[in-house]
Amino acid sequence: MTAGLDSETARSAVVPASPADVQAVVEREVQRWKPDILDLSHAIHADPELGGQEFRAVKRVKRVLRKAGFTFDEQQPEQPTAFSARLGCGQLVVALCVEYDALPDIGHACGHNVNAASAVGAALALAAVAKELDITVKVLGTPAEETTGGKVDLIEAGFLDDVSLAMMVHAGAADVVGGSSLAMSMWDVVFEGRPAHAAAAPSEGVNALDALVVAQLAIALARQQLPVGSIVSLIVTEGGSAVNVIPERSRASVEMRAPGIGQLRLIQDKVRRCLEAGAHASGCTLQLNSQGNDYAELRQDPFLSGAYQEAMKATGRDVVFNTDPVASTDMGNVSQRVPSIHPIVGYDVRGAVHHTAEFAAFGASAGADKAVLDGSFGMAAAACAAAMDAEQRKRLLHQTPG
Repeated sequence: MTAGLDSETARSAVVPASPADVQAVVEREVQRWKPDILDLSHAIHADPELGGQEFRAVKRVKRVLRKAGFTFDEQQPEQPTAFSARLGCGQLVVALCVEYDALPDIGHACGHNVNAASAVGAALALAAVAKELDITVKVLGTPAEETTGGKVDLIEAGFLDDVSLAMMVHAGAADVVGGSSLAMSMWDVVFEGRPAHAAAAPSEGVNALDALVVAQLAIALARQQLPVGSIVSLIVTEGGSAVNVIPERSRASVEMRAPGIGQLRLIQDKVRRCLEAGAHASGCTLQLNSQGNDYAELRQDPFLSGAYQEAMKATGRDVVFNTDPVASTDMGNVSQRVPSIHPIVGYDVRGAVHHTAEFAAFGASAGADKAVLDGSFGMAAAACAAAMDAEQRKRLLHQTPG
């Protein structure tokens, strides 16, 4: 990697008291660390790893953080590709959440290399002002956003307990802040019956595929009574092995989304009863296994959103404030715990949409690089605005979980 600001300079930088001067320091630091930040984005993009397997991405992120003087907490998360690092000793703790998992076959089709590098870039910029603003910069490596939800595991393990505010940006096609997300959960469904010859002794069998068909029909009929904005998706992943054998096992994946975690619980209850109906009607047994953690809806903090929106004007971006829900993220769980932002930082993807190979192709483009640097600046500047505002600082310290 190309040399950036050395750690001693980062720790000892003199920061004038005015917000404008602090913002100028942040901008300078993003530019000084630019080669390291963009090298990180490109390296992660070129070497995609699935959730829970992001070992090389973690090594790359840690290398940059060590270079900037960050130290790693004595207590580390149990997940092998999660970590906790920090710089500074202020009571106000600013957490930057670093995502780095990719998708099967299509790589970084959700732009997590941009997300990761932006969070690291913001942390590097804040390192230069941590002493003067009396803040602690905490970097959390958060694996498996696309699958199991590593941020939820970190919350449950106490790694958010000392955090006052949390931030990350997400790659996209437009600049948006303030948006929500859908609460989400996913189940693996297994019906177990008894096999038999489909012609010679069908009455001896217990048809597991019948159970799944009944359950699917019940779910389809139940959709009319689900809360507005709810989504239930189901795919059959196993339905039998041979046409002349009564299926002894069927398997499906069910994904449920709702505007909020309360509505999600209602959907889960209804879907569970539909699945139980299939088991009851067919005489099969039913196994339900959660695939990862439940995701809560995202709540973006109004002050931090406004500060980010204002700061991004300096980069030439017009960030739209829009509260509409977009997809689902385990950052929603973080935002339920501490004041947070999760803006979308945009670049030209020529109409491509997330989770496609076409979107992934733009992840190391010049536009994506600018998004990484602008997102780094916007988050760092927003955190500085909160730290320098006496009322907001008091609010955030009061709301710190620990």
